[in-house]
Amino acid sequence: MFKTLLIKYGEIGIKGKNRHLFEDALVRQICHALKKVDGEFSVYKEQGRIYVDCDDDYDFDETVEALKCVFGIVGICPVMKVEDRGLETLGQDVIHFLENVYEEHNQTFKVFTRRARKSYPMESNDVNCELGGMILNAFPGMRVDVHNPEIMLHVEIREKIYIYSRIIPGPGGMPVGTNGKAMLLLSGGIDSPVAGYMICKRGVKLDATYFHAPPYTSERAKQKVVDLARQVARYSGPINLHVVNFTDIQLYIYEKCPHDELTIIMRRYMMKIAEHFAKETGALALITGESIGQVASQTMQSLAATNEVCTIPVFRPLIGNDKQEIVDIAEKIGTYETSILPFEDCCTIFVAKHPVTKPNLNVIRRSELKLQEKIDELVKTAIDTTEVIRIE
Repeated sequence: MFKTLLIKYGEIGIKGKNRHLFEDALVRQICHALKKVDGEFSVYKEQGRIYVDCDDDYDFDETVEALKCVFGIVGICPVMKVEDRGLETLGQDVIHFLENVYEEHNQTFKVFTRRARKSYPMESNDVNCELGGMILNAFPGMRVDVHNPEIMLHVEIREKIYIYSRIIPGPGGMPVGTNGKAMLLLSGGIDSPVAGYMICKRGVKLDATYFHAPPYTSERAKQKVVDLARQVARYSGPINLHVVNFTDIQLYIYEKCPHDELTIIMRRYMMKIAEHFAKETGALALITGESIGQVASQTMQSLAATNEVCTIPVFRPLIGNDKQEIVDIAEKIGTYETSILPFEDCCTIFVAKHPVTKPNLNVIRRSELKLQEKIDELVKTAIDTTEVIRIE
């Protein structure tokens, strides 16, 4: 029945003179998402609304699922689109809509008319009253409830007339690509994919860096991260995943530095390498999944110590979330089950038994002096041998 979907957006509506740029970006993201769905679609904007016209063979559920991954959409409304042929005909169209959408006709309802075409001869409230009367005559079991109706029947009067009663929630946020690009430090854990999702929700495009430590981490651990990147890419669009062989750097740090400082020093070199790829690809910030106090490397002092090596901003979307809140988001976006697969990443393998929780920056710098002989060469080799995987 529904050959048109009305797409509602939120924040875009208050963007003033730049609004059309955000609308155009949202249209592009919708078109990209629908490429993976069987069927032919026409996506267009008209009078402050975005519409998707669908062919006869499209899969409704598959189409809606694809749109629910597009940031910027706050609501997806399956609409019946009709020509303006007068109020009596509109009443028949509304009755036809209710007959086909609802099996029973004993609910409470409210008609809400939006008269965007001001040349329409009746005021919105008058249309509400007339259509409400026609519904009551057609379905004696239905009753009007203007405060808490079971059916909120929307009628939008534009060049054509759109009738709908269902608003399927979208993910909200801003269209990806409208707020620059960032580099995500992606591990195989629960947090970093969620951080990527959260930053994409604000319109940021993603690339990612993963630190691999063969033979201490297996190919299955790498595949796990590729799978996580693919799940995040459902929302973010294509991701270039940089797979860095970090083994030699980790072993050298393990050999030369105090073991309680291993996590902090390794983390500092991860940030340096990720920043290199960020600058190389035009990313304006690093993204991590850190949350204050969650582990030893995420105390305020530890975060300050890792930040110190960076010359671009480091954003931590999860900084104030507790673990359960992060898990809830991971479950919602479909990354949780992959994240808990028992394939350890390099951070887990080389973690110290008793890591320092309040590192002194001067002490960390002095420890790093012990690495001077080989560390620059090892970092260059790691960068030069990095594998880049395109995740669609």
